[in-house]
Amino acid sequence: MDGSIFAYAGTNSAPKEQSGDGGNGEGIHVFRIDRATGVLTQVAVYPDRYNPTCLAVNGAGTRLYATHETATFQGTASGSVSAFSVDQGNGQLILLNTVSSGGAAPCHLSLHPSGRFVLVANYDGGSVAVLPIGPDGRLVPATDIQRYRSHPGPAIAHSSPPGSFAVSGHDASHAHMIQSDRSGGFVLSTDLGTDRILLWSFDSRTGTLKANVPPFVSLPEGDGPRHFVFHPGGRWLYALQEEGSTVAAFDYDITTGRLSPLQTLSCLPKGFAGTSFASEVLVSGDGRFLYAANRLHNSIAIFAIGTAGDLSYIGEQWTHGDYPASFNIDPTGRFLYVCNQKSDAITMFRVNTKTGALVFSGHYTPVGTPASIVFLAIGIGLTPLD
Repeated sequence: MDGSIFAYAGTNSAPKEQSGDGGNGEGIHVFRIDRATGVLTQVAVYPDRYNPTCLAVNGAGTRLYATHETATFQGTASGSVSAFSVDQGNGQLILLNTVSSGGAAPCHLSLHPSGRFVLVANYDGGSVAVLPIGPDGRLVPATDIQRYRSHPGPAIAHSSPPGSFAVSGHDASHAHMIQSDRSGGFVLSTDLGTDRILLWSFDSRTGTLKANVPPFVSLPEGDGPRHFVFHPGGRWLYALQEEGSTVAAFDYDITTGRLSPLQTLSCLPKGFAGTSFASEVLVSGDGRFLYAANRLHNSIAIFAIGTAGDLSYIGEQWTHGDYPASFNIDPTGRFLYVCNQKSDAITMFRVNTKTGALVFSGHYTPVGTPASIVFLAIGIGLTPLD
């Protein structure tokens, strides 16, 4: 159907014996979005008991790719990644194939700008992998798997608030996110366990990664870099630290793939004490505002972005749920959806595009342990703030 926006929600769905993070999820939920109100109406569920937690839609809107965040696949110590075709009429999914992710517990994937590769971060495997995409959208076994090894950081984060017990992942290397820059010539990945953002050059002819020069930038010990986001202009990068509850701004050199530190701010309000885990970071389509999610504090922090890429804390909005695993902004830029993992619901907010403020709509969508949400616009010409 022309003029449709679909949303896909990934979930934690595997029993605890299959994965350390059990969940109430049923698989991948498919929703149609009301363009006027932002309300989600479920049209289908693709059943999946193997933790389809992270999703990505290709640029043409014809394929969806999903990680299966489990410890084993076909008898090996690996999770897996599936490719789906997307029905352009109703948004429903048809499985194409599934391949090894190249390591255990793949928690993030992204599409290379060429559309020819899926990049995967394997949390327990401590590795990142490159999976080629065939002409029909099916995945091909990895052309490259890079395992990073270094001494893990301390259990207590350098930048955590007073009284924090936010400890996770500093027992070994843990790849948490991987994404290319706009050019496709460089790829960045976070290693939460070693407190580093790894920098790679990418060969699109062979689908291989090579350590850049320098090969990484370090974050404060124990802070745990989790996710990052490029500014739409490509000049700045913002990294979110899970245990330190901070967002770090960097200048990004598009010609060399290097990062230079600009600024670091807390994602929590002044005076906060106790434990919180930062989870997701996004920039508005117009590049004026940055949003960051805080689990346990259960909030979305809001920052204004200055002309030099610097951040100014504006405030925060309660997520109206428990443990926001992630969130996303719809293609129109007018609605923000929060995956409240422990309260089994996605909550929806209206975005004030002038001030960056979030206003709760009062709308809850029941989803068992939602982990991520992505969008597909069909037959709609969109500007960032349409």
